[in-house]
Amino acid sequence: RASYTQCFQELALLCERMFFEESDKIEKYVGGLPDMIHGSEVASKPKTMQEAIEIATELMDKKILTFAERETASKRKLENTSRITRNQQQQHSNKRQNTGRVYTAASGGKKQYWGSRPLCAKCNYHHDGPCAPK
Repeated sequence: RASYTQCFQELALLCERMFFEESDKIEKYVGGLPDMIHGSEVASKPKTMQEAIEIATELMDKKILTFAERETASKRKLENTSRITRNQQQQHSNKRQNTGRVYTAASGGKKQYWGSRPLCAKCNYHHDGPCAPK
């Protein structure tokens, strides 16, 4: 923005015959501004070149500030999302570890049979009568 203004003013000094009136100079200056502030600059109808430069500078500063605020908000949102994702991954990992602990604790030894049926020597199961055919 400042470099555009400086270049424009240097060219205006070199090509004085290009601008018969101040309004011509303002019109050419505003025509070279970025589209995002061009319309606002035209709508403000600056009367002098200095006024046009001040308005353009103010509009660009506002646009840059708005852009920076959006970037900051976007980064915050991204950081929050990644923090939530890391927490979910950690919780999922903890669930896996806890599940493994439960299986390890449960399968520690052989359970004792408390039923009334006798142990079959052939199939090693508790039942009455002959073994069922396989």
